[in-house]
Amino acid sequence: MLTYNSQLKKLALPEYGRNIQQMVDYCLTIEDREERTACAYSIIDVMDNLFPELRAEADYRHKLWDHLAIMSDFRLDVDFPFEVVNQTRMDTRPEVIPYDHEPIAFRHYGKLIERMIQRAADYPEGEERDALVMLLANHMKKLIFQINKEDVDDRKIFKDLAYYSQGRIRLKADTHMLHEFQVAPQPQQSSGKRKKKK
Repeated sequence: MLTYNSQLKKLALPEYGRNIQQMVDYCLTIEDREERTACAYSIIDVMDNLFPELRAEADYRHKLWDHLAIMSDFRLDVDFPFEVVNQTRMDTRPEVIPYDHEPIAFRHYGKLIERMIQRAADYPEGEERDALVMLLANHMKKLIFQINKEDVDDRKIFKDLAYYSQGRIRLKADTHMLHEFQVAPQPQQSSGKRKKKK
């Protein structure tokens, strides 16, 4: 009966393949330390030949020895030329990065639009504020257009603006007009035939 790779032991580093893993497993069975170390060096040479692009990195040999230690499940007792990674260093997790998990009212606009509308609402009345509000409204319409190309109503944008600004920004559809966005035509592919020059 055939033995499939899926039935065999899971590889620690599959990129090296099962043959290298079998070499490492054999190396673990060698009782003489000098012979075991010589075998480990031979395995490193084979790994080096498998991935010659690693040679461009400064510490590529160190990385290969780390990989060898990982493939041996950290049981290989040889004279390592470098201090290799150990099990405890492998199991440590990086510190959790704290993220602000503020709720977003309308995900299609995103948090930045929400904050920009708050800033615009705090602006003093005048032409500058009106221009900023119109820029934001047009950008909001563009964001909605990206997800729904059929029904982009200016009144919906104005309603969302009023919601985000707690009623401090109020635009009306009969006095304010937003840009009309259209789907850009797809570039036509050439047939590949060139006209002969006369």
